[in-house]
Amino acid sequence: MVPETADTETTGRYPEYWEADVILRDGATAHLRPISPADRDALRRFHESQSENSIYLRFFSYKPTLSARELDRFTVVDHRDRVCFVLLLGERIIGVGRYDRTHDPHDAEVAFMISDAHQGRGIGSILLEHLAAAARENGIDHFSAEVLPENRKMLHVFAEAGYELTRRFDDGVVVVGFDIDPTEKSLAVMAAREHRAEARSIADLVSPSSIAVIGASRDPGQAGRMVVEHLIGSGFTGRLFGISPTPFEREGMVHATAIAEVPERVDLAVVAVPVDQVADVVDQCGAAGVHAVVVVTGGYAEAGAEGRARQRELVRRARSHGMRVVGPASLGLYRTGPAHRFNASVLPVLPPDGTLGLFSQSGAVGTMLHAAAVRHGVGVSTHLSAGNRADVSGNDMMQYWEDDDATHACGLYLQSVGNPRKFSRIARRLSLHKPVIVAKSEVTGLRLPPGHTGRTTQAPPGALDAMFRQAGVIRAESSEQLMDVAGIVTGQPLPAGGRTGLVSNALALGQLMEDRCMQLGLEVAAVEAGVVTGAGGPEALEALRATADRVLRGADALVVTLMPVPGATREEIAGTVGRVAREHGRPAVVVFTGSTEPGAISAVHHGPDGLTVPCFDSPGAALRALAKAVDYARWRAQDQGVHAGPEGVDREAAETFVEELAPRVPGDGLLELDPGQAARLLGTYGIEVLPSVRFTDTDEAVAAAERIGWPVVLKTTDPNLRHRLDLGGVQLNIQDAAQLRAAVATMRAALAAYGSFDLEVQRMAPPGQAVVLRAIEDPLIGPVVSFGMAGDAVNLLEDWAHRVPPLTDQDITRMVREPKAARKLFGLQGVPAVDVNRLEDLISRVALLKDRHPEIARVQLNPVLLSTGSLTVLGASVGLGNPQQRTDSARRAMRS
Repeated sequence: MVPETADTETTGRYPEYWEADVILRDGATAHLRPISPADRDALRRFHESQSENSIYLRFFSYKPTLSARELDRFTVVDHRDRVCFVLLLGERIIGVGRYDRTHDPHDAEVAFMISDAHQGRGIGSILLEHLAAAARENGIDHFSAEVLPENRKMLHVFAEAGYELTRRFDDGVVVVGFDIDPTEKSLAVMAAREHRAEARSIADLVSPSSIAVIGASRDPGQAGRMVVEHLIGSGFTGRLFGISPTPFEREGMVHATAIAEVPERVDLAVVAVPVDQVADVVDQCGAAGVHAVVVVTGGYAEAGAEGRARQRELVRRARSHGMRVVGPASLGLYRTGPAHRFNASVLPVLPPDGTLGLFSQSGAVGTMLHAAAVRHGVGVSTHLSAGNRADVSGNDMMQYWEDDDATHACGLYLQSVGNPRKFSRIARRLSLHKPVIVAKSEVTGLRLPPGHTGRTTQAPPGALDAMFRQAGVIRAESSEQLMDVAGIVTGQPLPAGGRTGLVSNALALGQLMEDRCMQLGLEVAAVEAGVVTGAGGPEALEALRATADRVLRGADALVVTLMPVPGATREEIAGTVGRVAREHGRPAVVVFTGSTEPGAISAVHHGPDGLTVPCFDSPGAALRALAKAVDYARWRAQDQGVHAGPEGVDREAAETFVEELAPRVPGDGLLELDPGQAARLLGTYGIEVLPSVRFTDTDEAVAAAERIGWPVVLKTTDPNLRHRLDLGGVQLNIQDAAQLRAAVATMRAALAAYGSFDLEVQRMAPPGQAVVLRAIEDPLIGPVVSFGMAGDAVNLLEDWAHRVPPLTDQDITRMVREPKAARKLFGLQGVPAVDVNRLEDLISRVALLKDRHPEIARVQLNPVLLSTGSLTVLGASVGLGNPQQRTDSARRAMRS
């Protein structure tokens, strides 16, 4: 153990950004923050409440109370060499974790103490994650701990953290040591724990056995009254309590004037009281042990700065009691199915029972999404309206849906994305088993909708959509298209491929569908046009059955498009097609065109024995939805790859170099590295930059060229002109001193119209194709890596490929081939193919550098020359920034 000293230490600047709300193993919430001298009394009470055995295991002896000297020692820290976190429920400390730097500047000793009353809730693991993140920020990369052999719980925390442990027995204690740099295993362990905790939290939220509606009213126009009626009407079988100051009798509901009067613990409280009463009601719910609150009341972040402060306070109060918050300004939530059916929302009509999970944000969009599900007849398992999304988010719901057997597909309408990097991580894992359909507007991430707080993206256009594609997300343009796709993937098998069979009773419709398939990338397996023409009733249905059967023998999916068939109803036609498709194990959709019946819209046909057939009134909508299902099936079937791990990487050297420069970062700005610094940093990851030398006169230029070797290239240092051969900003293949002197004069004359610029010389690289590689730290998405062909392809046409690290080898392979102009790399018009393996290796190094070091805010390699046997980085620029705002770091934290 680190020896204690009598002297207290000066407290460093309090790192407020280390504070975090966290979800415990049992789904409850708690608040984690650095300790402060003001915690003396709370720490003393925490210590005195512990058992003799717990104190002995922590201090190796029994001390019933802490002395004033010890309280000073434990509560006065510098947040660098000595760090301590406390985990709190309300004002009570339930866990303490600390590290003290040892004589080795890269090592620290850690110690923990967990409340006896809260053992088994995953507190030690959470404290360890946050201590490790703080330690890495402070230049520490190794933890050690002295643990008594009988302290099996703490040894288990270390063993299960995913780090590579060393153990030795010394003088009666077990000395444990481990490097704290995140590894693939440790990150996987953290993600698994996070998943279990968040899924448990939402599972409790959507499976209440008792619900209280606070603000229940006799007035039928009030939200509280609506929720009561909808709960009773939905067949909720649990216990329902109506809370209001005046008596309100309703069969199936028990009235109380306050939540404290309810004689049992309430699982879920729906709060529908005026905004100035909500905070007190939330405190009352917390004191009564309520698991979660749904706040229907508005008037929060959508009401300006005062409302945003009110919203933050609402969440703080709820989390201090361990409660989750849905809302504020939420429509509520509902769940179908026989086991936990309830409708705790203001939405009166529910869609059919089904397997689609829904998540929406603002009330208006939630209403639109819900109405689309009802109109389309798509069966829903759960729908949660997050309102202003102050706490419970789409990421939380995806964590729950992953384990929910009643949910087979997930639909989200996102007006904003609180943590896209975490979304990408969860969605990619979820999409491997269940389709994830996301409707979003073109400006999602570019601006925040009313009532939402967070950051907007500065990433290149298309980066957010690229992140969705990388994660296997099915992108929908609207709530209607979301339901079109959901109708296929929830009740039909996924298509095994893109071979599409087309059946129609009109030649023109057959041709129209064939053309549309070609546009959407669907292979037309067969076209049967003109069937059932002139036939009616049973004869028509039999002809349709036989044709569908024949076509499906050579197709992965079937699209039947029909003009009205005399004597055959839509239900009979859909049932006929659905039964044939089920026999073949293939998806099928039916399009009814030419109908003038009122309400003839796209809707799912629900037949006997669970038969469902998506029906449309437009061939285009049907084929677009099918094409999205095909693209998703292809993504799921493809090799996802393994995370790239290039050789020759010195992570520690990069961290040391960045730490040396960190004090020079100008606040929220960037520190631009000079060419030598940039080359040194990139070199730690095996990225070699061809040196260039600036000069002030021609004699210096000639001397530099003699040192680096002829032939050379002459360039201006201006970032906009240095790649412009046409504007005189670069001259190639200069062979000797005379040519160089002449080139310098020519370039200065050519650039005079643009200003006065420094010049530099660089050794001539082997000729080849020029590409550009960028990596940024986006305030919303996190690290984004972009690749494209240098020149007009990226500068004018935005022909980029974007990915969010960490990248697998298959991510990189597909990224290189994604830009349209990238065909030039593989041999085009007589130009030989380049060494793409070298390019993929370079991308893997840049992605790893960017993912591991959020302090590196921007990297640009431009140009990179590729030939059949070489890769040369001709130019590099690097900017360092403040790393504290990465949206998804190696520590668990709820969105604030």
